Amino acid sequence: MHANGLKAPQDYEELIRVIHERYEEMSKSYQKIALYLTQNPNDVAVHSVNALAERCGIHASSFVRFAQALGYEGFKELQGLFQRRLSTAAPGFEARVKALEEELGSRADRSEYGFLRDLVVRDIASLQAMLEQIDPEHLAKAVGLLEAAETIFLIGQLRSAPVVDLLRYVLTMLGKRCVLLDPSGGLATHMARAMQRNDVLVAVSFRFYATEVVNIVEEVAARGHNIIAISDSTLSPVAKGAAVLFAVPEHEYSFSRSLAAPMCLAQSLTVALAARLQNNVEEPRIPTVTGQ
Repeated sequence: MHANGLKAPQDYEELIRVIHERYEEMSKSYQKIALYLTQNPNDVAVHSVNALAERCGIHASSFVRFAQALGYEGFKELQGLFQRRLSTAAPGFEARVKALEEELGSRADRSEYGFLRDLVVRDIASLQAMLEQIDPEHLAKAVGLLEAAETIFLIGQLRSAPVVDLLRYVLTMLGKRCVLLDPSGGLATHMARAMQRNDVLVAVSFRFYATEVVNIVEEVAARGHNIIAISDSTLSPVAKGAAVLFAVPEHEYSFSRSLAAPMCLAQSLTVALAARLQNNVEEPRIPTVTGQ
């Protein structure tokens, strides 16, 4: 127990639970640290506090004080929970991450093809990480909600828009009634209020979370509708009211943030839904528009 009388969380799961409980009361800098810890647990396990502070844009002393506020003697003690978590990860995971980092670090090619190679290598890491983190029960529950829904409402703005555009296309081709809550005409909030009891909202939102998306999610949740959320953190503002949350952590790229992982997740939901609707788990098919 720390001198401040707080009993520090003893494992990773308890730490994350405590961070969620206290997040709303934290200062802005502590909230930024909390977001970074929950989004980048593998980085937290393997990098020094100075390196983490530089990536986060906050002084290392703030990381130390953050750990002490949770009951630890210092940041090293908190970091130990992340290291134990990583050591029990799926076999080969650490080796894959290290190999990918070495491949990126050794690249001297700054050509156009080099940028492509960078993105592909990082996307491979993101997709592999997603396999480790997505709960199979959450996938099954989300597909069940989509199957049972009379109408599926979709919302995602800014960088999230391509994900919901893909979902609208595939769900429509599967015969599901969809409503895209786009910002055109300023009607998205009013359209969301037309949701019926058996409808579901799929919300996609990443930093920096679009205000209208957050407001609509909060309003829909308050009315008791089911929400499937795809976001970048369990601390995301769209996470709180979700019946199912898929937290797909984003890695900070030097020149972009990729949609490879959330797009793959969206496709997996629709393929699994197709398998149920077609009663065909062997070769579910997504119909396509073949002509005009």
